[in-house]
Amino acid sequence: MGVFGLLRKLLPYVLPYRWLLLAALLLTALGAVMSQVNAIVLDRAVDAINGLLHIEGGFEWGRAARLLLIVSSVLIGKEILAAVITFGQRIFGEKIRINVSRDFSLRVVDRILSFRMAFFSSEGNEAGKVQTRIDRGVMSLSNTVKNFFIDILPLFTSAIMALALMFAANIYVGMVALAIIPVYFWITARQGVRMKGWRRRVFGTHQALNHGIMNILESMNVIKSFNRERVEADRQAALQDDSTVQQMQTRRISFLFEGLKSFVEQIGTVLIIILTAYLVLIDYPGMSIGKIMYHVLLFSNVSAPIRQLHRIYDDLNDALIYAEGFFGLLEADEEVEPSGQYKSEMVKGRFELRNVDFTYPSGTHAIDNLSMTIEPGKTTALVGLSGAGKSTIVNLLDKFYSPDSGSVTLDGVNLKEWDTASLRDNIGLVLQKNHIFSGTIEENIRYGKPTATRQEVEQAARQAYIYDQIVALPDGFESQALNLSGGQQQRIAIARMFLKNPPIIFLDEPTASLDAIATEQIKNSIDAIKQGRTVVIISHNIGQIIDSDEIYVLDKGRVVQHGTPDDVYHQGGLYKQIFDASARSMNADKIASVLS
Repeated sequence: MGVFGLLRKLLPYVLPYRWLLLAALLLTALGAVMSQVNAIVLDRAVDAINGLLHIEGGFEWGRAARLLLIVSSVLIGKEILAAVITFGQRIFGEKIRINVSRDFSLRVVDRILSFRMAFFSSEGNEAGKVQTRIDRGVMSLSNTVKNFFIDILPLFTSAIMALALMFAANIYVGMVALAIIPVYFWITARQGVRMKGWRRRVFGTHQALNHGIMNILESMNVIKSFNRERVEADRQAALQDDSTVQQMQTRRISFLFEGLKSFVEQIGTVLIIILTAYLVLIDYPGMSIGKIMYHVLLFSNVSAPIRQLHRIYDDLNDALIYAEGFFGLLEADEEVEPSGQYKSEMVKGRFELRNVDFTYPSGTHAIDNLSMTIEPGKTTALVGLSGAGKSTIVNLLDKFYSPDSGSVTLDGVNLKEWDTASLRDNIGLVLQKNHIFSGTIEENIRYGKPTATRQEVEQAARQAYIYDQIVALPDGFESQALNLSGGQQQRIAIARMFLKNPPIIFLDEPTASLDAIATEQIKNSIDAIKQGRTVVIISHNIGQIIDSDEIYVLDKGRVVQHGTPDDVYHQGGLYKQIFDASARSMNADKIASVLS
């Protein structure tokens, strides 16, 4: 992406604020005029003072005082007016920047919410890296808007006007000033080429650092339990060392080119002084001592963009790098979650998977030529060792992923044809680890049904056996949900599902974080809500699945056994091994002797 390509992408986000832009440009033009006043006044003042010194009859303080009063009044008035113009121009420009930054942030959030789950499980799209792409992208693009509409336009408008005045006063001086500019821009272009690769490396290390810090924060209990603080600190230190080397190399190249550009600018100033002084000495028409200062000040306005351009150019090159990742998110049409048009007012809940194959973006082959039928109004258990593909099936049924081959249908309609939002409105999902949002307990439960009344929220809490614990808190339902224990948070997630009250329920280890009494209570609630619904349950707890209507036993992504719990057990095989191992791990024989 080049500079003009970046500006083309920015333009649709700036155009909605065209009136603010027009006001900023108008004030920019006025500010450019104000920038030339000092040179014009100094030109006239120097010549007038020189005239006073050589007037016949001697120097007159009265005339000098009037001259100084006029000059002072003009310059002070100009500064006041320029301050007002600059304030207005910056306010309008900053308002554009802030609004565009907001629009970018809202747009990218809307965009990533529309992405399919495969995007987030792909390499390079980890949470920390995506966050860096968004944060750096929004920051650099909003800075580009600021640089262009608040910094560059005023500078270049003033420079063009100053250059025009120099040409109007003396074409030779104007040509000297004009000749300096392409040299400077050529050096700046070479700087950009040399630094592009290093900027990409710096951006990559920023992503790695942010992702590493997020991993530390999310894994703090594991790190501390294994006393691996030093290991993680050393890992971050290595990333920081790499980042430091790359940043220093970037700065070293930048400072070298900036010094060269500053030298070229000073050479231009020296040439202007020498040329104008020579023209005055040879008594060139229209040249005077005042014109020496006039041209030096005008060249200062011409070179003002040169003095600022290295900073703006650095920011612009950063924007070019970060914009690629940011616009990559905005323009990733292939990542948008597919959705059909089919909707149904009466969902029965009959799922059929036929010859399904599925491989995760990471390359893990999870499902291999799998076929099964989940009958409506019944409870179907998925059983198998870890990694057998149980959770993957739930992901496919909830349309988080699409199969590589084969078909998944609901009530005879392929999931590809189902309207995704309508499909998920009819599904309740409880996972082993459910996400609790920052906010109150009531807000987290109401997430299952935003229009629910307080009475409905409380009833859902009762069904999840969490109501008494909530009202015992100092702030009750207004307490922060993130302050609850893991088991309490699991019940909040289950209450959320009860509130949604869908015809289809997926339970993936729903009681994994609960104690024995809570597990029994939740099981009773789930047993009640299962009536007349299609339920798919995954659990390593035999007590959770033994009363299922049907069992599918999975091994390496394939169905190896199928039938009622009793039938499958008497078939022997993997299910019997799992069942017997579970019984032994619970000391079932000793429990039975105690109960007897």
